[in-house]
Order: sequence, then structure tokens, then C-alpha cells
Amino acid sequence: MVHGNLQRKSHEAPWTAEAEQGQAEESAHGDERVVEPQEALREAPCDPGSAQADDDGATDGSATPDAVVQAAAADPAGAGLKDETITQLGAPEWMFKGRHSQLPRSYFKPDVWLLIGGRGSGKTRAGAEWVNGMANGLAPIAHVQTGPIALVGETLADVRDVMIEGPAGILATGRKGKPRFEASRRRVVWENGLTALMFSSEDPESLRGPQFAAAWCDEAGKWKNAMETWDMLQFGLRLGTRPQVIVTTTPRPTALIKRLKDDPDTQVTRMTTGENAAHLAGGFLERLNKRYAGTRLGRQELNGELIEDRDDALWQRDRLEALRGEAPDDLRRIVVAVDPPASSTKSADACGIVAVGLDAEGGVHVLADATVKRAAPNVWAAAAVRLYHQLQADCILAEVNQGGEMVEQVLRTVDPDVPVLPVRAQRGKWLRAEPVASLYNQERVHHCGRFAELEDEMCNFGRDGLADGRSPDRVDALVWAVTELVFGAEREPRVRAL
Repeated sequence: MVHGNLQRKSHEAPWTAEAEQGQAEESAHGDERVVEPQEALREAPCDPGSAQADDDGATDGSATPDAVVQAAAADPAGAGLKDETITQLGAPEWMFKGRHSQLPRSYFKPDVWLLIGGRGSGKTRAGAEWVNGMANGLAPIAHVQTGPIALVGETLADVRDVMIEGPAGILATGRKGKPRFEASRRRVVWENGLTALMFSSEDPESLRGPQFAAAWCDEAGKWKNAMETWDMLQFGLRLGTRPQVIVTTTPRPTALIKRLKDDPDTQVTRMTTGENAAHLAGGFLERLNKRYAGTRLGRQELNGELIEDRDDALWQRDRLEALRGEAPDDLRRIVVAVDPPASSTKSADACGIVAVGLDAEGGVHVLADATVKRAAPNVWAAAAVRLYHQLQADCILAEVNQGGEMVEQVLRTVDPDVPVLPVRAQRGKWLRAEPVASLYNQERVHHCGRFAELEDEMCNFGRDGLADGRSPDRVDALVWAVTELVFGAEREPRVRAL
């Protein structure tokens, strides 16, 4: 739910023919402005660069807003309406050309519109049209010009390349009040003076200070600091009569997405890739359906399904939730396991770094997940050694299948005295993980904290690995650590400082 300092209205009055005669007036709510309803219905055609460009059409202002609303209700997708009919109605083209799932369902707007869709389903287009509709006060998205607007993506590059300058982004879909992008100031500016500002999930603190009347959050399912970014955004949504947010994302069962989905003040819309087939390359859907139809990955990436658990996964979320607890003070042994990547390029696997302890009763306690992504050897080695010293661990376990003696050497360049225990995989990942999963079923393993990304991997790890084909680096490190503590040779514990 979007939190603000204004009371929520229980309803909004529909437009009437009499309201059309009213004069435009300035609102007392920040940059939110009241415009004539008929003026809000007029749009220039979409740019040729837009993902769904339409024919030119000028409006003559002859139709009342009620007529537009009635026509939209009768045919929300515009499938049976000709361009000249839309022109005569004086309606914004997106109201009829956008699919039903890409449009707000009613004039009673929710606090948050969560739009979950498959790849290429039209999520970005819907988000960009929503932003342009908000800024220009265009039906059916807004009755008044609304701003400023926050644009929040995973990274600033994503905000610019996808949300603003992408083929279905804000600039491509801008018609009335053509927006311009001021890269140096990280903002989009419309002709009416309203602005949209850029933010990323990499820097939640950058949302501290600015204030907004609306926000578009893109791909929130893969934000780096999801909860922190969302929370900081809520404190800035304090302009206008009722701030609103649209969240467009591919489905991932992260804590933030589940929280939004379960909120009664959130409107949830699901879109499939197939719905947008007319605007995708020929053969694209057929090729993907042939390979992924019915699989977990296909259901998620094509059907837009939010799948919280994999049926054939070794671990289930409800079981992990039941096995959460505090770390005991008298751990006999602690190990830090490292699953190093083969390279440090942008496409490289992460370096799994997980710390696990063993108590006097044989109970196993997962203490930390310090995994690093796309890091150079000296970076992941420093992270592993740092965790070793922080927890006063007994040793660092290092899988040497990928790098052999190089892995141990890299660790010793950071700390020549750190004890390194090399381990080598003789069996596949599933076979090595099964005994560890059995310990969880016996309630012998507990998680001392919430390790979201580690637990995502665990609940997505099946016989064929992870559903998206990535390497299960965190799971690998976890398996190595637990295996050493429970099934490994008996070793003398390290004497730890009090």
C-alpha cells in the first residue's frame, strides 16, 4: 500500500457532460493540475518509432466524455472500432488501441497497480502510456495532469534504456505535450512543465528528499534492494490528492512482489506473451512454446505466472520458514564455503560464499550468505576471508574443480595464514544436495536469519538445476559447508575469542 499523509477517498465522481463546460483551474496540490475533460481526451498520433504506432487522426471535440467512456466500456480493446470512429469520438488512441489488460480497469483507481507479465507481453508499453497519461491528464489513466513522477528501475541504465528511450518507452509513446529527456539532470520534462525523475534500486537513499504524486516501478521482481527502495519511495509519495503507483514486472516470488500481491489495496493484472503476439517477431512464440511450454520457466516467462515453489525442488519455502532460529553461542565448528566462478565477465556465474556452523548436539546453523556477483578473483577472495575473520571460522572450504590450485592461491594472496580446505566434486549437484536436503527434512538445519537469494535458489533447485539455467552457486556453497560439518572427517575445532 502506498502510504501518504492524506486521507483516501472512498470514490471518485465520474465525468459528466456539465463538467465539460467547466474552465481549467489550478489545483492546490503541488504540481497536480485540473484540466478540461474534453481537452484531456485529445491526443496526437503515436510516433512511428512507438511499439504500436497508429494512423494519424485529429479530434474535432464533438463527442462528450460520457460517449467516450461508454464506447470504451463496450469495446475496451478497440477491436471493433475503426480509426475514423475513434477520431470522431475525440478519444485518446491508447484508450482503444491498448489491450484491456494494459488499461486501468475503472475510474476508481487503486493505490498500486501491479502488472505482472511474460516477456514481450507489453508491460513496458503499458507503463510508459500510464506515465504519459498521468503527466498529460489523459483518460482513462488520469483526470488531471499529475506530477512529478518517480521512474524507478533496477539500474539507472535500465531506466534510461528501457523506460525512457526504449522502443516502447516514454519518449516513443509521447504524443500530446511531447516529452523531452534531459540526461544531465536525469529527468523527463513535458511541455506543461511536469517532470519525471530517474532512480534505481541500487541506491535507495537517493529517494530520500524528493517528493512525488505518482511513480512507475519497472522490473521490481529483480530489484537489488527491493524492500529498502520500495519503502523509501513510499515516504516520497506525498503530493496530490491520492498518489498512485504502477509496478510492471516479470513474475518472481520475491518478498516485495508477494507483499504487493497480497495487499488488498493493490490491483493485480496478469498478461501473457501470447496476448501481444501481433507485435512480436514471426516464429518467436512458436519457437519458445516448443521448448518451454508447460515448464516452470515457460509458465513464468511466457504465461506471467507467479510461481512461488517448484514442485520438484529439494526444498520448500514453508519448510524453510519453520526452520528459522537464532544462532547458538556455543558452536563447535564454523566453516565458510566458496564456490568460485570460472571467470569474472559480465555473464559469469556468481561466487557462492556461505557460512555454516555446527553445535554440540549435531545441529547445523546457516549463518551468512556473502555471495558476490560478477566479481574479480581478488574481490570474491576478500569477501570470503572477511567472513572467515568476522565469524572466527575454522577454515575456508574451496571447490577446486574450476580453478584447481589457483583458488587456494587467490585466497592466500588476501591472507597467507587463512586455512583453506580444498574440496573436489565427484558427483553431480543434485546427488550431492540430496543428503543435505534430508537433514532439513529431519529438522537438523536451521537458518539464522533470512537469506532471500539463497532461499530462492534452494526452492528453485530441481533435478535439472535451476529453472532459468543459471548455476546454483549459493546452493553449491551451502551443500559443501553442511557436508563438511556433518559428513566430513572429524576435525579439531578452532579456539575462539570470547
